[in-house]
Amino acid sequence: MPYDHRKSLTPALALLGCALGCLALVGCGGAADDAAGVPGATSSSPAPRASAAPSDPSGSADATGTTGSTGSGDDAPGRLPLAGRTVVVDPGHNPGNFRHSREINQKVDIGTARKECDTTGTSTNAGYTEAAFTLDVSHRLRDLLKGLGAKVVLTHDADRPFGPCIDERARTGNAARADAVVSVHADGSATGNRGFHVILPARVDSGGADTAKIVGPSRALGEDIATHFARATHTSPSNYIGSGTGLDVRDDLGGLNLSTVPKVFVECGNMRDPKDAALLTDAAWRQKAAQGLADGIRTYLKG
Repeated sequence: MPYDHRKSLTPALALLGCALGCLALVGCGGAADDAAGVPGATSSSPAPRASAAPSDPSGSADATGTTGSTGSGDDAPGRLPLAGRTVVVDPGHNPGNFRHSREINQKVDIGTARKECDTTGTSTNAGYTEAAFTLDVSHRLRDLLKGLGAKVVLTHDADRPFGPCIDERARTGNAARADAVVSVHADGSATGNRGFHVILPARVDSGGADTAKIVGPSRALGEDIATHFARATHTSPSNYIGSGTGLDVRDDLGGLNLSTVPKVFVECGNMRDPKDAALLTDAAWRQKAAQGLADGIRTYLKG
């Protein structure tokens, strides 16, 4: 979840949450910046546009859930549908952030302001951390996209003690000249607030941030993801953000402000709501979430 709207966990609860999250998954990892709590500014966005292609049921999944589809009929014979495309997947937060409060509290320039390098993220009431969730979904998404032929770059893979900072995450997508960047998160809002939402970049031209060229493409990417995420997971758009569209526009997130390539944040659900938490902690549902993200990215990139 975007950080500035979420409350960091107390050190004791944070350490317990990370430990339990790491027991639940083989790897923990994530970054912070942007997705959190109830964002302070929302916008009324049009309903997600109808997708050109449904969730692809034709590809067979192996034991890891990797789709083996060779794509739709408009692809050249033997050519995977996303061959030649680059997608950057950004797992939100990092489990090591709990142990590096000084470092992640250092502020960086996001164009419109200065903001903390990263945050700890949130967790379920039982202690399953957002960092563990985002890394797991990101791994599943990476495998699905690779199965479609895409080159996939992770901003981190729990291979560093903390971070990366939000500006570095943006630079990773920019340097890769990514065709799409998706930052995976889960929200930390109040009980009763349910559903997913996709955060889109607002028009920003301030300091080192200029989103003019990515606002339109990012919206198209977000709309396709919202449509396919709902279809794959059988969950509804947020009942507390986005006026039922599943879309939210923000100008306070460094990961979006500093991006020069199409990018969105996806809040897959609310970890603090028991019903949403039951989904987020279920491995089968996480696979559906990854499939919805992959289907949305594929539809966007195929035009």
